Amino acid sequence: MNLKILAKVISLLFITLPVSAAGDGVHLKADSFFNFMGLPITNSMITSWVISVFIIILIRVLVGTPQLIPSKGQIIIESIVSGLRNILEPIVGKRVFFPSFWLLSGLFIFIIIQNWSGLFPGVGTIGLGSEVDNHFSVSKPLIRPGNADINMTLALALVSNLLWAYFIVKYAGIKAIIKDWFGNKADKKELHLLMYAILSIIFILVGFIEILSIVFRPVSLTFRLFGNVFGGESLLHSMFYLVPQINWILPVPFYFMEVLIGLVQALVFMLLVAVYIGLICNHEEGEEH
Repeated sequence: MNLKILAKVISLLFITLPVSAAGDGVHLKADSFFNFMGLPITNSMITSWVISVFIIILIRVLVGTPQLIPSKGQIIIESIVSGLRNILEPIVGKRVFFPSFWLLSGLFIFIIIQNWSGLFPGVGTIGLGSEVDNHFSVSKPLIRPGNADINMTLALALVSNLLWAYFIVKYAGIKAIIKDWFGNKADKKELHLLMYAILSIIFILVGFIEILSIVFRPVSLTFRLFGNVFGGESLLHSMFYLVPQINWILPVPFYFMEVLIGLVQALVFMLLVAVYIGLICNHEEGEEH
């Protein structure tokens, strides 16, 4: 009798569970499991904490104590750091690269693992639910990708823009910022005074448009990342539910697509923040020339 119950549980977890959970669809709002001092603890928050601990432990295990002759794990981490440096340093500039690298590399590594966490077995299929028509339906999944929750992507966008403001004020200065936004980019010696004055007015108006675009940067960063991750989760769930007879093979091509999308979205988020910093802080080459 016990063996029959065990076999039924295993079959529910690995066969019917993904299909029935997919039929319920991906909830737009993260599910809350309990409150801590009035703060709801959601499944996306739990996943984010687990991912953060996983990253810390993985790096500590791979690197340990850094050595002059690196171990295999240290070589892996150094290769990732070197690759990110080759991408980011020309964008943000040598002066701001080291102060901003912890932010940009952290964003990339955290976002890409969060994006890929939705592809792990059990995501969206393990949790609280009920059995209906011999199928276990998950109404509150225990694991949900952090970036499939708009609160997470909003937090990443707000932190990124707050630190962007810190970097440009510290390493460029208020005067350089005002000049970059409102200053006349034309050479006064090469233009008639009237034309230079007209261009000055135009650049001032363009500066206000630039400020408006800066205000909306957190919105664009938030919804770009959230939309792609949430859309990918919904797509995978739909593929599980679309044709139950072949639900074990139909989602496979979309898994590969989501791996690529997860990588691209992590790169896009990191590169956009790097470009925002470099637009104001990275003027060394122009001044030298």
